[in-house]
Amino acid sequence: MSTAMIATDTAGLPDKRLNAYRRDLADIRLQGLVAAKRFVEGVPERVLTASEALRRAPRPDAAQETEALFGEDVLVFETTEEGWCFVQLDADGYVGWMAAAALGARDGMPTHRVTAPRTLLFPGPDIKMPPLSGLPMGARLVVSGEAEDRNARYFQIAPSGSVVAQHLAPMASVVPDAVAVAERFLGVPYLWGGKTTMGIDCSGLVQVALGMAGIGAPRDADMQERALGRALDGGEPPRRGDLVFWKGHVGLLLGAETLLHANAHHMMVAVEPLADAVGRSSAKGSAVTSIRRL
Repeated sequence: MSTAMIATDTAGLPDKRLNAYRRDLADIRLQGLVAAKRFVEGVPERVLTASEALRRAPRPDAAQETEALFGEDVLVFETTEEGWCFVQLDADGYVGWMAAAALGARDGMPTHRVTAPRTLLFPGPDIKMPPLSGLPMGARLVVSGEAEDRNARYFQIAPSGSVVAQHLAPMASVVPDAVAVAERFLGVPYLWGGKTTMGIDCSGLVQVALGMAGIGAPRDADMQERALGRALDGGEPPRRGDLVFWKGHVGLLLGAETLLHANAHHMMVAVEPLADAVGRSSAKGSAVTSIRRL
């Protein structure tokens, strides 16, 4: 059983954010750990939309907890007659409800991922064709071939479509600086549970940036504070790349005194003096809980 599968909450119970269980149904891997009327084995499927909301409840107006990106794998534990699936994301273990229409079979192993903040999926290798959709950074693609015209070189995507080659990199490749990745999201609107240039939240920004640098990170700020790096002691000066945590919030340092974060004060990804963010939060009764170095 993976670490994510046995993560517990503050009461010592399996954390429902990372363990698929309800009173009536649970992941078979949790048998003996939780009480449920029946235990089922998850069915492997894959996200086929550019990005898809993972919601707290099986309703289109339910709160978005996070997003799954194109090509992400999920386990489906239940599909309702209304077209909702109770799922767990493979990448970070997050559990919630997703529209069944967004999911399909896992067709091949992803070979490449999107490295641009957003790229266009064209019907074929021609940038003059109307795009089918926009794919976010971190989307996972199965490349089936290559093509070229006088405008660009393309990777052909299974089952269909083409993406310009300079916006993709092999799955195993990583960028050297996660902060530089996060800087590419400057000005993106703040969106609770978001993970794309259409909207992103504080921990989503950290998760995406670290992921592009080859560092797996949990989804939520409290999980990240427990799992990532080490806390600086009182005499250790902060530096670029350190993570600053408050209760329910996280940002990345551009330098010892400058913070980059997606936040509801600016309602976007913004850069500001660390002292300003600390002072504003302190005035609301929220102090920095730790600064952590990866």
